Amino acid sequence: MAPARPGRVPAMSTQTVSFDSTLPSSRGRGKNAPSRPPAHRPRVLAVKLALVAVGAGLGATTALAITDERGSQFAAPGGVATFLGSLTGLVGTYLALIMVLLVSRIPVIERVLGQDGLLRWHRRLAPWPISLLVAHALFITVGYAQAARAGLGRQVGVLLTRYPDVLIATIGLGIMCAIGIISIRAIRRRLPRETWWLIHLYMYLALALSFAHVIVLGPSFVGHPLTQIVWSAVWAATAGLVLVYRFAMPVVRSMRHRLVVTEVRPEGPGVVSVICTGRRLDKLAVAGGQFFAWRFLTRKLWWQAHPYSLSALPQPPYLRLTVKSVGDHSGALASLHPGTRVAVEGPYGAFTRFAQQRPRALLIAGGIGVTALRSLLEDLPRNAGPVVILRASRPEDLVLRNEVSDLVRYRRGRLHELVGSREEAGLDEHSLPRLVSDLQQRDVYVCGPEGFVASIVALVKDLGVPDESVHHEAFAL
Repeated sequence: MAPARPGRVPAMSTQTVSFDSTLPSSRGRGKNAPSRPPAHRPRVLAVKLALVAVGAGLGATTALAITDERGSQFAAPGGVATFLGSLTGLVGTYLALIMVLLVSRIPVIERVLGQDGLLRWHRRLAPWPISLLVAHALFITVGYAQAARAGLGRQVGVLLTRYPDVLIATIGLGIMCAIGIISIRAIRRRLPRETWWLIHLYMYLALALSFAHVIVLGPSFVGHPLTQIVWSAVWAATAGLVLVYRFAMPVVRSMRHRLVVTEVRPEGPGVVSVICTGRRLDKLAVAGGQFFAWRFLTRKLWWQAHPYSLSALPQPPYLRLTVKSVGDHSGALASLHPGTRVAVEGPYGAFTRFAQQRPRALLIAGGIGVTALRSLLEDLPRNAGPVVILRASRPEDLVLRNEVSDLVRYRRGRLHELVGSREEAGLDEHSLPRLVSDLQQRDVYVCGPEGFVASIVALVKDLGVPDESVHHEAFAL
């Protein structure tokens, strides 16, 4: 179904869906609580074992390049450069595979590190494989030129035209470098999210193009069938994980639950709640604070999936997200028609009660960050006693405030609403301890725009809250 005209909120469905914020947490407490399976607990041990496996793989890859070389080869013309080219190529390719795995959304890893954590590691790692693979190309060219006693320009032409699959691999390297340049923060911020996402998909193509020349030409693989089999198996496993968790599982989940838009409800200036109905939502294991990647199947939106937090725990057959218009995609949600089909990926995120280290918690939300905080608050125990701080520039920006207030009261907590400019109603080293006298004895959950989250995280750490007790979810606007 095609979306309605931009900027127009369609007529609401005849039945208004009410999300009961006083409902007990849906872990079986209270006779009216909706039935749903418990959310999956993070498996920290599995992640530690995965890290050990990654480290062992890196050591094995490095050893593979080193042990294949002989002393006489180092003494030959171009021997040192060729060895360095082989080493940087193998290590760079291995790290590129790890970089892909970090964003393949493997559930056991994602539940511990969360999307924010995985993306941080992805960004930190990204420069290394690209740099190493560029070094690989340079060292190999120099080494072969020295061995052939030829100029670099001539050797480049020989490599591209006479060596199998080198030209294709060079194209793949060029794609990687282009993606690396586009990912520089100053450039990235100028691109629409959709464009950046599409460009990043070419990383899969770049890695596929580089595979064949490694097996055909790599000194560690030529004449070593066992090594070829193991390396091919690693690549196949990586591709399989990406296909399963990025593509197959979302399709299966979407077909299972068959979500459709039931209502689009204005919540505040530029903010709407999209309420969906679906099948078997009582089987959906999701924790408060988690999000889905939502794909609304209209003519203009079907090709892109955007992450939005649930603003309430599922109340079968209903599921709700609340979104602020900050771009083309989020702005278009106000124009969705009831009946629009929805595909989802997830749930994702480690911003949940499972991350809590201490009995009490402080929850801080800036602006639309209240969505994840609201569902997290709903998932806390009856006597959790949370302190909740909502920060907004204007009273009308405090969306879902009544629901949050009811949930705080039900859980015997305290709610503070800070409304105004940062100078008038901000949080600093003086105001926060006044609001929360036992700050150092609480876990702190922070959600909102990136700048807000970064400032609050730095503040609470300066005030003595340890790193393991600070949990945050940043919304990239």
